[in-house]
Amino acid sequence: MIKCIAIDDEPLALRQLSKYMERISDLEVVALCNSAHTAEQVLAENRVDVMFVDINMPDLSGVDFVRGLENPPMVVFTTAYSEYAIEGFRLDAVDYLLKPFGFDEFERAVGKVRSLLELQQLREEQVTPSVEAIPAQPSVENKDCISIKADYKVSLVRYADIIYIESVGEYVRLHLTSGSSIMTLLRLKNMESALPADRFMRVHRSYIVNLGHVTGYARGRVYLDNEEYVPISINYRDSFRDYVESMQPGQIL
Repeated sequence: MIKCIAIDDEPLALRQLSKYMERISDLEVVALCNSAHTAEQVLAENRVDVMFVDINMPDLSGVDFVRGLENPPMVVFTTAYSEYAIEGFRLDAVDYLLKPFGFDEFERAVGKVRSLLELQQLREEQVTPSVEAIPAQPSVENKDCISIKADYKVSLVRYADIIYIESVGEYVRLHLTSGSSIMTLLRLKNMESALPADRFMRVHRSYIVNLGHVTGYARGRVYLDNEEYVPISINYRDSFRDYVESMQPGQIL
């Protein structure tokens, strides 16, 4: 079970979070807190895997609360203001949810938490998958593929089948059009160098997107055709806008 707490000074928002949590079978709600100070006490007395933290709270903001914790659990920030997202990701938040958000967005954030916990478990059990991703050599047979070593085998993955790539600690996870994913031990920057620059773009320190699967851009997010989104950081925003403008002159997504 994934042990979680929610922190929000708004009773309605806290109640909505509680309803979403109840719909996910492997989430165990440890506490619902209406202030950061209450949450501190809960953390001192319980094991918590992830916190859903409202940023804009009186007395002590969610950002300041997380920054003040010595060993914080994973964090998913919730906020009604998109400008706070950048600060959230500077604190290595797993995700941020922009209010009002629906259950699908909440469920995707929990999925990211679940992936990170699975990775931690792999490390604790000292299970070492094959550890390399190497770009396939251009040829008639595999010019549109990349060779990925994972789970003790080599798989040829078509570029077109990769929707986006996510950094998960020392690993990368390839999210595929089939709905499945492949994880291999590799830094995102090494994966980036192995991919064709005209088809893939880095949009965040933790994400690379396949430009062929991008459907839109708004409020600090890149939207993809599998109904997911990834954050875009300020460092990559200009290059992404340049790409959009070059493909569709005069139109900014």
